[in-house]
Amino acid sequence: MLVSIIIGVCIVIIGFVLVLFINAMNCKRKGRTLCQKQIVLKGKHYCERLSKMIQCKTISSLEKFDSEEFMKLRDVIKELFPTVMRTAHIQYFGDDCYLLKIEGINQDKNVMLMSHHDVVAADGRWKYPPFSGTIADGKIWGRGTVDTKTPLFAEFTALEELLSEGWKPSCNVYLLSSHNEETGGDGAPLAMQWMKENHLRFEWIIDEGGAVIDPPLSGLSCKCAMLAIHEKGRYKIRMKASKEKGHGSLNKNVLSPSVRLAAFITKITTKQPFIRRMYPEVQAMFESLAPHMNLGMRLIFANMWLFKNPLVKIIPALNAQAGSMLGTTCYFDKLNTTESGNVTCEVFFREVNKADLEKDLEKFFEIASAYSIVCSEVLLDESYKPADLNSPGFQYIKQCTEKSFPYAACAPFILPAGTDARHLCDLSDAVVRFAPIDIDNQQYGSVHNIDENIGIDAVAQAVDYYKELLRNYEV
Repeated sequence: MLVSIIIGVCIVIIGFVLVLFINAMNCKRKGRTLCQKQIVLKGKHYCERLSKMIQCKTISSLEKFDSEEFMKLRDVIKELFPTVMRTAHIQYFGDDCYLLKIEGINQDKNVMLMSHHDVVAADGRWKYPPFSGTIADGKIWGRGTVDTKTPLFAEFTALEELLSEGWKPSCNVYLLSSHNEETGGDGAPLAMQWMKENHLRFEWIIDEGGAVIDPPLSGLSCKCAMLAIHEKGRYKIRMKASKEKGHGSLNKNVLSPSVRLAAFITKITTKQPFIRRMYPEVQAMFESLAPHMNLGMRLIFANMWLFKNPLVKIIPALNAQAGSMLGTTCYFDKLNTTESGNVTCEVFFREVNKADLEKDLEKFFEIASAYSIVCSEVLLDESYKPADLNSPGFQYIKQCTEKSFPYAACAPFILPAGTDARHLCDLSDAVVRFAPIDIDNQQYGSVHNIDENIGIDAVAQAVDYYKELLRNYEV
């Protein structure tokens, strides 16, 4: 009897393991076959033109608007892209947010390209001057080469070359470029308001966010084209710890506001009392990358039915960026002591799901009440609609991405950072945040940092991508 039980258990275990391996093998077979990256030879010509845009110091600032540098960029764009500027209808919003429209055959349908033209300041010691647009070492160097004058240049260049060939878009093509994305300014929101008032809808919208990057997870050895289909929402509040009655030096039970607030912050930071779940967008990311993982990782991610719940607990400890896609995150800022002795701070939440945030806030405030800390003001409350993975617009962008970058795995993901595209989520079912630039880890890390640069070949690839996206789209 015992022998029969042992044999039965062994058969079940062997069968169970066999299922895992079969799923892993099937997952690999279903994946797209990747090929070797091809060298593009026309990049230097593009970089010489892009350099003129990099030389414009379009630094966005909350304190002032440097109209001279922004108008200089306008003049460069007119010089570099005369056909576009002659063909397009152009509107300006705020100080320098521009919206171009190129009429298509079908006047009832629209698509949109986006890339902001402002940049952050360029402090620190650079290998080459940050606004020189130097071409050296197989790269072009300067502030904005990654974030995001290269994508903007590529969008304009694609339109310029296509229009010069006599191309007529199948529908209206819009290009939106704001002047104050880096400061969360009014450019894109003003344009969005005009579009809403004119009842515009878009088949798809593409902005910055993801890129073609080095493997983002262990177990991957290929480049990955990451399409951000959702952007974490924003919720900011001010919390207050009031000065309690009683003399602190005479009553040991009276804790100062600073002590209570510090204890509360420590509790939240260490406990992380927020919901964690495998959202559909995150599961789609892992399932898209799984065919290109090594066998060990593929055994896990090809069997999400078994490993989903353990992964939700493990991933935040293994990969902070992936962990941030699993739920609400928050950080504390701007601690301040008022004249009355109260202590305040701001808490900035980034949420994946509005309903989950509301539950997270209930727990957050419950913990706060134990320290006699209350919310005194809501400063910001924004949530955004994710793109529909099954929408024709997203499927078309994914198809073009796979064709343009045949050596890269293609996967959706949730973007923890912010883009102008968040303002337009109500205007399309396919708002995708993807800049078609192939960058390595150093270039990825150079965003808002020293030595920002991009490869010469990557500039040409970006132009080809937008040409592919625009030329082959049919409504």
